[in-house]
Amino acid sequence: MMNLAQLRAQLEQSFSPLACECLVDGDHSLTVKLYHPVSGQVDLVVSGLKLDVLRTAESVAGLIEELRYELESNSLRSSRDPDLA
Repeated sequence: MMNLAQLRAQLEQSFSPLACECLVDGDHSLTVKLYHPVSGQVDLVVSGLKLDVLRTAESVAGLIEELRYELESNSLRSSRDPDLA
């Protein structure tokens, strides 16, 4: 099973140069925030991820794929409509 520090390190490596913040909520769910380390601009926040599902390298790889999709979707949306940025 991957611990929170390992998960964060893998996310940071996968989304570099973005920084990653991983917080465990009271219900043992995970919130992941990806942001620019210098400006602090937040690119993506995803909450309610179940920690017990993120036990294997395969499940973490799946999470990374989903986060990449969401990050790309947010980037496309904000580039098309400046009011959504």
